[in-house]
Amino acid sequence: MEEPKRVYQVWKGKNKFFFGGRLMFGPDVGSLIFTLLLILAPVFVFCALVATKLLHELHSYNAGYAILFLVIFLTIYVLILLFLTSARDPGVVPRSTNPPSEEFGGYESSASVEVGGNLSENLQFPRSKEVFVNGVPVRVKYCETCMVYRPPRCSHCSICDNCVERFDHHCPWVGQCIGKRNYRTFFLFVSSSALLCITVFSISALHMKLLINKNATILEAIRESPASLVLMAYCFVLLWFIGGLTFFHLYLICSNQTTYENFRRRGGSRVVNAFDRGCTNNFVEIFCGKTEPSRIKLRSYAHQVVANFAYVSEKNGTVEDRRANVEEGVDIGNDILKISQRRDSVRAGEQIR
Repeated sequence: MEEPKRVYQVWKGKNKFFFGGRLMFGPDVGSLIFTLLLILAPVFVFCALVATKLLHELHSYNAGYAILFLVIFLTIYVLILLFLTSARDPGVVPRSTNPPSEEFGGYESSASVEVGGNLSENLQFPRSKEVFVNGVPVRVKYCETCMVYRPPRCSHCSICDNCVERFDHHCPWVGQCIGKRNYRTFFLFVSSSALLCITVFSISALHMKLLINKNATILEAIRESPASLVLMAYCFVLLWFIGGLTFFHLYLICSNQTTYENFRRRGGSRVVNAFDRGCTNNFVEIFCGKTEPSRIKLRSYAHQVVANFAYVSEKNGTVEDRRANVEEGVDIGNDILKISQRRDSVRAGEQIR
């Protein structure tokens, strides 16, 4: 008998999985090798050619050992953050196996019902709806690939082929989408990398200063330790990129925006930010909020069943049966459309009056 497959084995997105679906990467996971080289190569050069010399030149209070420990500690911290950012679910919205067929009441539709309750492929229904967030109307779109109405701030990543909650961008440097579940570690990774650059640059400059004081000329200092000059130039260039990215994301956090939303606004789409709660509360939301559990159960067994869903009516407590095709571990958020339909019904009633 064939062993049943797990969700990650029949995954429809372009992600790559390791260790039995426990680690989830983007399709460009190979770019992590280049990122690791950018981090580890200068650190190895620094430890081998600069820090070891400082061990002998800075005798007081074992300052040379403290510098070596600091750089190694920051490097390990940055690598851990890189792993946590790239190897986890960024907030993927589970796909539906069927269009939201039960939500078409009240809309003009050319759909026909086949034997067994299955809808034909010529369905007509709204491609976008409006929901209210903090009193501000927000448009949500229907994703034809995932067959769900995307929650607010959700977008479909063309690289990973998934809808991602609070989609920020797809980062080629970490080989993963940046979204609701890994944005915090992504920001810490970028800011910590900037701090590592500043540390290596400053200590390399200190080493050059000590050599200049010793040899009296800059050329002699460069000849004695060319690695210090190379590291200073490397960190200076890299810091322009990483430091700028850190300050840009600080601005985004202050205003509770995503990179995707910010670039849309630059394109001329002036929309009131319904998610801005003030600078302090925005920072608390990002850095102190609890990371929600993944909505996709990659280790679960994937199989489609025809199930009878019984639900209790809120009005009269009667029980009705519904038949639907579902995939284990899938949570479809079509309640967004229900809320929108109720609001449209109220508006239609007011117009009739």
